[in-house]
Amino acid sequence: MSAQNSTLQGLGFAFLGFAVFASHDALIKVLGGTYSVLQIIFFATLFSFVPMAVTILTDRATGNFVPHHPWLVLLRSALMVTGMSCAFYSFSVLPLAEVYSLLFSFPLIVTVLSIPILGEVVRAQRWAAVGVGLIGVLIVLRPGTTDITLGHLAALMAAFCSAFASVLVRKIGNEERSAVLILYPMLLAIVVMSLAQPAVYKPPSLLHLAMMALVGVFSVIAQHLIILAYRAAPAGVIAPSQYSQIIWATLFGMIFFGERPDVWVAVGASVIIASGVFVVWRETRTNASANTPVLRVRSPRSDTGATRPGE
Repeated sequence: MSAQNSTLQGLGFAFLGFAVFASHDALIKVLGGTYSVLQIIFFATLFSFVPMAVTILTDRATGNFVPHHPWLVLLRSALMVTGMSCAFYSFSVLPLAEVYSLLFSFPLIVTVLSIPILGEVVRAQRWAAVGVGLIGVLIVLRPGTTDITLGHLAALMAAFCSAFASVLVRKIGNEERSAVLILYPMLLAIVVMSLAQPAVYKPPSLLHLAMMALVGVFSVIAQHLIILAYRAAPAGVIAPSQYSQIIWATLFGMIFFGERPDVWVAVGASVIIASGVFVVWRETRTNASANTPVLRVRSPRSDTGATRPGE
């Protein structure tokens, strides 16, 4: 296959994967109107555990499931469960496009966290991008003119947890098996959410149970599509495709939830996206980044739980 065809194939996988993620998030919003996000996460993780377990069992890499860095693996798992909970909550209470606008601060947070954790040297241009992205977040939130709700704070916390977990993968990923990095967050999510069920459980209808199953299955499908995308095309080409989710979020919001796009959210999202794309572009430049922390993240969606590290 020619390089051009391989790149096009990679982009196709990426756009399809992020479209599946957007559908995943729309389902969360539908379910969030009836059920606690803790119950949704519990069932979605259970249903995603089976296909992910098959993937783990077919991993022919030598070694066991004991992590080399148990405390860092546990910290990453806790960050992923927290980020997933925050993301699910924000999707259930805020317009989809507004949530994505805040989640898109992810690469900017990765850039900042990579300094103390990875020893990354961030120069003036990337610092400027982080500053511009922060302005974009403030445009979306508009403090003082609109109410900043728990949903907004949850979306920002989800972005932070996802970024922190991704930087930890860059630090320990070469020493830990993929199976370990997949298994522990899922098991922690199942254990924590099962403990919460007596307080939040509401018997789901058959249709809603099927939708919870789809949330888990969509997560696995989307993750694998994005892994295929990164295998087929350069990271600098694939990474910006995550922003296509804002298109699906806007369409789904208008069609299914009667959400009207807010002009200030659109402006703020554009600023955040532009700064994020610039960070990605800078990391593709020779000698601009020693660790390329954003480019090496195969999926920014730690909020879905079963994030498979880059290969």
